[in-house]
Amino acid sequence: MGRQRGEPGARPGGRGRPPSERPSKVCPVCGRPFSWRKKWATVWEQVIYCSDRCRNSSRSKP
Repeated sequence: MGRQRGEPGARPGGRGRPPSERPSKVCPVCGRPFSWRKKWATVWEQVIYCSDRCRNSSRSKP
């Protein structure tokens, strides 16, 4: 038998960590915190900005 619904330790859908336990960073452009995303798993060390908008606005500043 598998895990029963509501059993302690069971993660719905087999997901990883809950959002509160994921690593986060602060965007240097807008100052907002942003958290780890699965698509950034392999490049998390290189991620600096929270969005394309912040990344593009940082390039336009002198």
